[in-house]
Amino acid sequence: MSDIEKPAEPTKQARNPLHGLTLEAIVTALADHYGWEELGQRIPVRCFNVDPSVGSSLRFLRKTPWAREKVEGLYLFMLREERRAGGARGRT
Repeated sequence: MSDIEKPAEPTKQARNPLHGLTLEAIVTALADHYGWEELGQRIPVRCFNVDPSVGSSLRFLRKTPWAREKVEGLYLFMLREERRAGGARGRT
């Protein structure tokens, strides 16, 4: 055997709800759920408020880490709210 180490195995992210999702899928889901107007109120950035589109949002978010973090956080919040709403309907 050589002294070269094997590359580390990729970390499993089974519990990460963002794993495997594209930024495009996240932005599209948020726009479908909230609409562009409410999305622009929740995250006040120009790409959501002035002539919004998925393409312009992706260009901005790929260059702006703080805005991308906010979008990902809102997506996780949306998922939690949907789970709560689904659980509440099941109890009644």
